Amino acid sequence: MSKALSFLLRTTLKLGLLALISFSGACVYRVPIQQGNLLETRDIEQLKMGMTQAQVRYVLGTPMVADSFSKDRWDYVYYLKKGSMRTPEERHLIVYFENGAVSKIDNQGKKQS
Repeated sequence: MSKALSFLLRTTLKLGLLALISFSGACVYRVPIQQGNLLETRDIEQLKMGMTQAQVRYVLGTPMVADSFSKDRWDYVYYLKKGSMRTPEERHLIVYFENGAVSKIDNQGKKQS
């Protein structure tokens, strides 16, 4: 094999490897980060004034945050950040109780941070 052909093959190989490394960096997999209670609209629509705490827990599950200063407020928080998503999706539902029954529902819905 001539020196010129050998040099050409080595140079082509180096450029090919450089291109492969450059393009593979753009394809980095990012693990989705999901935290909290994902509540479906149909589940939230089942909430009614006067439901007991046990009924709410059955429909929505255990709240993500139970207010340590007030047993009459349950916060259902959801956070999702997928891949290279710049702004995560956030949802926040607050259920207020009075005498053990639902007295107010504050659905702050979907938010983009």
